[in-house]
Amino acid sequence: MRGVETVLFLVVVATVVATFANRLRVPAPSLLVVAGVVVGLLPGVPAITVTPDIVSLVVLPPLLFAAGEELPWRDLRAVWKPTAVLAVGLVLVSAAVVGVVVFALTPLPVGMAFVLGAVLASTDPVAVTALARRLSLPPRVQALVQAESLFNDATSLLLFRVALSLAVAAGSVSWGRTAVEFVLLAGGGLLVGGVVALGAFLVRRRTEDPVLETVVALVTPYAAYVLAESVHASGVTAVVVASIVLGTQTERVTSPRIRLQLTAVYGTVVFLLESVVFGLIGLQLPELVRALAGTQSNWPLEALAIAGTLLVVRLLWVFPLSAALQRRRGVRPTWRVPAVVSWAGARGVVPLAAALSIPLTTGSGELLPHRDLVLLLTTSVIVITLVVQGFTLAPLVRRTGIAVAPDDIRQEYGSARERLARTALAHLDEIAGSESAPEFVIEQLRRSWAARLDRVSVSGPEEAESSTTADAYRRLRRELLRVEGLELTRLYESGAVSDATRRRIQRMLDLEDAGLGEDDS
Repeated sequence: MRGVETVLFLVVVATVVATFANRLRVPAPSLLVVAGVVVGLLPGVPAITVTPDIVSLVVLPPLLFAAGEELPWRDLRAVWKPTAVLAVGLVLVSAAVVGVVVFALTPLPVGMAFVLGAVLASTDPVAVTALARRLSLPPRVQALVQAESLFNDATSLLLFRVALSLAVAAGSVSWGRTAVEFVLLAGGGLLVGGVVALGAFLVRRRTEDPVLETVVALVTPYAAYVLAESVHASGVTAVVVASIVLGTQTERVTSPRIRLQLTAVYGTVVFLLESVVFGLIGLQLPELVRALAGTQSNWPLEALAIAGTLLVVRLLWVFPLSAALQRRRGVRPTWRVPAVVSWAGARGVVPLAAALSIPLTTGSGELLPHRDLVLLLTTSVIVITLVVQGFTLAPLVRRTGIAVAPDDIRQEYGSARERLARTALAHLDEIAGSESAPEFVIEQLRRSWAARLDRVSVSGPEEAESSTTADAYRRLRRELLRVEGLELTRLYESGAVSDATRRRIQRMLDLEDAGLGEDDS
């Protein structure tokens, strides 16, 4: 099966899987991995080989960029201390413990054992964001699990490079050189990400063409990644920094119309790339198993032991850290939040990219032994975490009771809309007092915003009635927009309007429909 055919096949499968995932209320990445494994086991399916460039250069940057943009700067500042402890301390401990377990249980030599430990030491931002996207976690908990997965790459990558130099080049560890390399990886990534974000900001702020701005937005993560890697810095860190910086400047960079387009385009890109990469992870596993058939029969137990070790280490690290932070704030420690944070540590695309980047030969030119086993165990642990933790994370969140209640979300939304409407009416009164606009225009806008205030008001005993009225208003207005759309089609088909006019009016109708929000039914 050629590359293009494989990608198209994965997109078709992903579309079907995503439909069932929505109906079953399960995370699509977990279901995609299962579907990939099932398809890979079918007879006649050709071998699937994933190259490092496909994962690290084509797929990873835009997915990281999308994940970083979803991380609010305000919440990130609130959780930076536990994030730093998890992104550095937990990664170091996880790599060391997993390396010891792998050396004790598998035929891997000590060097390759610690290479595998470094590969699997960090959680994956793409997987964590994809799994947590539909969960109504409290803002700080959501920010913590996402921030940890975004910023622990530099530590994991440094350990990976050190372990790889020992295993492949038979080099020695220089702590001074290691410190310099860490500064280059993390600091260089921060610097490159900031520079790329500044450049993208300046270009997009001066661009009014939606197509050009969309192209700039799509190219930005690739530019950050390639530029950082070219100076031997962390490409992942550069992409994350650029996305977070630009995410805080969204309202200053783009217009509402362009933001609508960018949201639609990036949503499509993220869906396609996640479909391909999680499907490839599942498809690759059966082929790796066939390649080692007859030589490594204990790999399932070894993979389970490694996944279990990662989870146990994470539990033993997160629970004491959470208890210490809660005691410092004068709060009685509970098990609910640390349980969710511990269980949200899935592995995914970044560990796979690291494992694929392991060279085929040693420094002397000989084939690197046990590389296939490292790749098999890495892929197996990724599949285990995505399936086991992915399918059980939502039930765990419901069991802990930390999820934000839907009624609270609606209350917050309604209260905010009410405040906005009242602020707009007050500003309209100021304009009327200054006589800087025609009176009939002001009255028309006042009636429109007063009606909006009536629709979004959630205070008082009439809340249920107000909600029903708002639903009726949306349904009726959508019905009127639909009638207008049908008449527009009739005018176009009769030759009364041109295609350009039809498209312009249809977009205006679509924007108005999108502005009505979602029906509660």
